[in-house]
Order: sequence, then C-alpha cells, then structure tokens
Amino acid sequence: MSDRVKELLALLEQCSVEQRKAVFAELRKSISIHPVESSLKTSAEIILHAISKDEKGLTFRMLRGVIAEAAFELEVVAQLKHWSALVAPSDKAYDYLLDDGQGSVSVQVKLQRSKEFKPMTARQANRKFPEDMWVVETQKTRGGKGVDDTDTRPYRFGEFDILAVAMQPSTGDWSKFMYCVSTWLRPDASHRSCINKFQPVAMQPNDIWTDNFEECVRRLRSKETKYNSVVSDPPGLFG
Repeated sequence: MSDRVKELLALLEQCSVEQRKAVFAELRKSISIHPVESSLKTSAEIILHAISKDEKGLTFRMLRGVIAEAAFELEVVAQLKHWSALVAPSDKAYDYLLDDGQGSVSVQVKLQRSKEFKPMTARQANRKFPEDMWVVETQKTRGGKGVDDTDTRPYRFGEFDILAVAMQPSTGDWSKFMYCVSTWLRPDASHRSCINKFQPVAMQPNDIWTDNFEECVRRLRSKETKYNSVVSDPPGLFG
C-alpha cells in the first residue's frame, strides 16, 4: 500500500458517514463494481433495487439459491487444497465436479429451506420428521415427464455423490454448509429409486451429516453403509 493511499484512508477515517457516502458516490462515477453492470448496461444499484422489488417472490428465492452455489464455489471449493474443479456437463444433475487426483466427486448444492425468512424445521415440512432437525428441499427447479411418464423433477439416487446444503438461513453465514453422502438420503416413499423431496438436516455434525467437505468425501469413498436408503429408512431417524 502506497503512502498516498494510506494518507487517503487516514483522511476517510476522520470523515462522517455522510462524507464517506459522498466520496463513494464520486468514485462510483468511474469505477464499476462488477462486469455484469457493463453487460446489462446499468448500475449495480439499479440491479439490486430491481431484485429488492420482488423480495417475497420467486426472483428473490431463486437468487438466494444462486448465491448458495456461488458461496460454495468461493467459500469452499476455492479454499480446498489439492482439489481442482472440472467442467460439470450441463445435462447432469450436479452443480460441481471436483477432483483431488483420487477420483472425481459430483456435488449438488441446495439452500436450507426457510419460510418468511426464518429457517424451517424438518417437522414443519413433514409432521413425521424430527423437530430438532432443519430441512432442505432437493427436487429440481423445473419438472417434466420422462419417456415412461414418470416425474423428472425428483433427483434419482446415483445422479450425484454429495449433497451440500448452504446453512445461511439458520447461521446467517454463507460460508457454512452441511454435507451428506447422497446414498444416505431419504428415498421417496412411492419411488424408492428417487430422493425424497424434503430431507431432514442435522443441526450439528453427526455420523450422517458433517460440516466438513473432505470428511464427507472420506465417508463417500469408504463405501460405508449406514443403511440402504433405496431399500429402507433408518430406524428412528425420520420418525
């Protein structure tokens, strides 16, 4: 940092909030915050204002899901040592494909479910679920029908390796995630090959959910079978 910059920062420390805002407004005339401003030919302030107009609507909910994916990339993937991010095919059911030299791992990222900006408990999603667990919705954004007239919106077991759940609604922190091996997730009651729409998420790390990505990878590669989700539910875990 140059002496000139240090001098300017020292002067800013002596400014009031209103004076700092005035300096910022002046700088914004010539400095762009993000390249998307140029591509949309507008300012970040207008973009954010447009988003805020739909704070309780679909646009805002979808944006939070996109932020969860971006947070995983910047807060988790970028911090991993000895891992590289591969290009995830657009026709696959996962968001990230990572490799540490021992094999690739596919990750689906979802945001913890909330209602009216408050984190939902698993019991709120399904009265048979525990009260002391959070919940995440795992189905795809868009639905449709397959060649055999089956619903294509649910994920199927085997479509991804790990489910990463952004826990921002309950923690207030976009860097916090919980992870689970996909084959340990609850199956759909009617179609056991499909992952159930709602998944209870542990509030604290346990032998099924972990807050450490590499620990989840270790569990995945150990081939450990807590239970076979496709065949039966674990006794007592989901009520």
